[in-house]
Amino acid sequence: MTQTWQRRAAAIAGLVALLGIVLLLQVSRWYAHHHVAAAARAAQRPTASPVPRKTVIVAIGVLLLLIFSKYFYVAGISSFYTFYVIEKFGLSVQSAQLHLFVFLFASALGTLVGGPVGDRIGRKPVIWASILGVAPFALILPHASLFWTTLLTIAIGFILSSAFSAIVVYAQELIPGKVGMVSGLFFGFAFGMGGLGAAVLGVLADRTSIDFVYQTIAYLPLLGIVAALLPNIARPPAVAKH
Repeated sequence: MTQTWQRRAAAIAGLVALLGIVLLLQVSRWYAHHHVAAAARAAQRPTASPVPRKTVIVAIGVLLLLIFSKYFYVAGISSFYTFYVIEKFGLSVQSAQLHLFVFLFASALGTLVGGPVGDRIGRKPVIWASILGVAPFALILPHASLFWTTLLTIAIGFILSSAFSAIVVYAQELIPGKVGMVSGLFFGFAFGMGGLGAAVLGVLADRTSIDFVYQTIAYLPLLGIVAALLPNIARPPAVAKH
């Protein structure tokens, strides 16, 4: 039985790794295309920010707060999801791992979709909808049955993950000409919040319960309301293709 489970775990890990490679290739292609277009736009306009410096500072603070809420919440879901469904619904380890895989797959898909959607409708609507939009699902999740827990986590993973690419590109538009600095700031802060969230919520789970952790973090997406403070940035004109 142990060897069978080990083989299944290895197969799942290999599938996840393969999926990750495919998704990263798609992300790299999208980013390369976006970067070329962004460079062409930058060559046609000055590198000054489209909004006043004070507004830029406030907006960057709001974006970092949104990153905090997103990655603390995601850390709570991804770190304890298998234990949560095992403890609450009595699932086997194999079944719990499958549920986690479905959640992570939805999250990866949401990351891919968020970029193109932001290109079409604008970054701010995507940021607003992807974080505040999951609040009802997050608040219902701790009280849902197994069937609805599965559906809710798929929706949460897909919608919430679509925010990050929009946030990074929006910040780059706030501070044009500083692509490396902005990307480093937000990627570093995101990974830091993910690691810190897993540690803090792990301590909280040890002192209370995993169910209590899920009820507590359910309020984090409500911080998405601060996206209302983000300034509207005029979309640059499209670059003609030759």
